[in-house]
Amino acid sequence: MSAADTQLILAAVIGVALSVGLIVKARFHPFIGLLCGAFAVGLLAGLPTLETAKAVQKGAGDILGGTGLVVALGLALGAMLQLSDGAAALARSALRLCGPAGAPWASLFVALVIGLPLFFETGLVLLLPIVATAAAALPVLTGSRDAARLRLMLSAVAGLSVVHALVPPHPGPLLAVEALGADLGRTIVYGLILAVPTAIVAGPLLARFTARGVVLGEPALPTPPIALPTPPIWRAALVVILPVALIATGQVEALLPAGIAPRFAWLSAASNPVLALLIACLAALPLLFGRAALRPAVQTAIWTETMIPAGAILLAIGAGGALKQVLVTVGLSDLLVRASASAALSPLVLAWGIAVCIRLATGSATVATITTAGVMPAVVTATGASPEWTVLAIGAGSVFFSHVNDPGFWLVKSYLGTDTPGTFRTWSVLETVISVMGLVLVLLASRIF
Repeated sequence: MSAADTQLILAAVIGVALSVGLIVKARFHPFIGLLCGAFAVGLLAGLPTLETAKAVQKGAGDILGGTGLVVALGLALGAMLQLSDGAAALARSALRLCGPAGAPWASLFVALVIGLPLFFETGLVLLLPIVATAAAALPVLTGSRDAARLRLMLSAVAGLSVVHALVPPHPGPLLAVEALGADLGRTIVYGLILAVPTAIVAGPLLARFTARGVVLGEPALPTPPIALPTPPIWRAALVVILPVALIATGQVEALLPAGIAPRFAWLSAASNPVLALLIACLAALPLLFGRAALRPAVQTAIWTETMIPAGAILLAIGAGGALKQVLVTVGLSDLLVRASASAALSPLVLAWGIAVCIRLATGSATVATITTAGVMPAVVTATGASPEWTVLAIGAGSVFFSHVNDPGFWLVKSYLGTDTPGTFRTWSVLETVISVMGLVLVLLASRIF
């Protein structure tokens, strides 16, 4: 390893460590902490200050230009499902129909479906209080009531976390799809193939062991929806499935004969994530709210619920893109190409490992995905690795072992009602199982498909 390579590695390590210190110790917002880390990497690697600033601007602009609209529209769709009580109605119906024995499986299924168009945090705030309430009302077949409640809630968070990591159009996987030039429809299909068995193992099966002996406190209370009639369940289900279905239609044109395919070119246009989510949001207004959708109070509530979290999420994503671009500009991606070639290391394992390191350091799955996806394109090109499976390997690595520097750790702790050791025992172990099993399935499935 040359002196320049050593300087580059030290610059990357120090820059990321600075970001972590500012976020965890100094309590800076990730936006500021990541920007400081990005400038530190550039300057320590020998990049002139002006060039570092240009890389920061380019990285933030590229990420927000490609994904900012998706983030905002996804938040809007989540706000509509929450405020209309539509997603809650789906959850209550599924849990009521399945009874005590099937409740964990119903909880997992509802989380997988509801989690498709929602951010993890939105799905968590929306779904866990409903599951907790349903769990308290169900009779206990075996074990303690706390363990029975926890099995339902852990199944729900497993479903939410798995689709968050592995299935576009969630921001993380979608960012990786764009960065690596992967096929979006194929990535969705592969992600769903991996998501179901991973969620089953990390959710209902694992919870049988991790929930034992954990004592629960009072979980956080749900946010009350707007006082409107709850929409029919089929309407809520349609709103949840619509954006994913529209994105998947982009593959239909490629499967049609050449003479017929041009007639269905509009399917590819509708599969664009921005357009698909916009169509879903417009359809959700009458489906979920009916005529009340035009009331000023309803519109104000929807967009207030959308915009309050949007600012923090967009700023953090933009700063993560800035750090990624600086790492690419100073040559880290080229260094990884040389390292993977000399070490004969699988690019999928390399992508997973980098995402794990950044996840452990920063606590953010999205930042881990953005940064890793930004430095992997050269590796994918040089090795001929499948960009779709690389996306999923990155997604699996991005959720490894959630701990105290992850805001999601404290959010899950609050809604589960566990203490800190109990959260490590349940949530942190669950995330690690998702990450490791995701990698194993990626390595196996990539040899088949």
